[in-house]
Amino acid sequence: MESNKHFVLGIYDDEDVLLSAVRKVKESGVKIHEVYTPFPVHGLDEELGYKRTRLPIVAFLFGLLGTTLALTMQIWMLGYDWPMIIGGKNFASLPPFIPVTFELTVLLSALGMVGTFMIISNLKPYGKPRLMDKRCTDDKHVMAIDLAKNDLSQDDIKSIIGDSGAQEVNLKDF
Repeated sequence: MESNKHFVLGIYDDEDVLLSAVRKVKESGVKIHEVYTPFPVHGLDEELGYKRTRLPIVAFLFGLLGTTLALTMQIWMLGYDWPMIIGGKNFASLPPFIPVTFELTVLLSALGMVGTFMIISNLKPYGKPRLMDKRCTDDKHVMAIDLAKNDLSQDDIKSIIGDSGAQEVNLKDF
């Protein structure tokens, strides 16, 4: 099987060198595909220009769905399907419904966020992870440059990454 994506990988062993390398590479006009690190690096998101996630909006929408589902279920069950008069209160009395409504709101919000995150991140339980370099799960930082998304030649990109402080510069095909 022939691969169709070609990457230049810069391998770094220090996060401070990596942060300055990201700045240098971006200043030289090279578009960075992704940076893989074994642990969170403070300030890397800002250097890469990542925008804030919209996951809280998804959490709110799934929470709203949980609230609606819980209230509808309880009103229908206790008001119409099997009417029960408890303590002389109305069928649709709201205070007894609050614990179940709260629990279902939190449950659907959390499950919705986890499911959405897994779909967005392409984290399938049966999928094989696509690692640029295995060492990025241990002690190395990897900067990946997609050659198709850059106008510079492969040799120019390799020299820019090499000048930025990379220990190794490798090619990887996916």
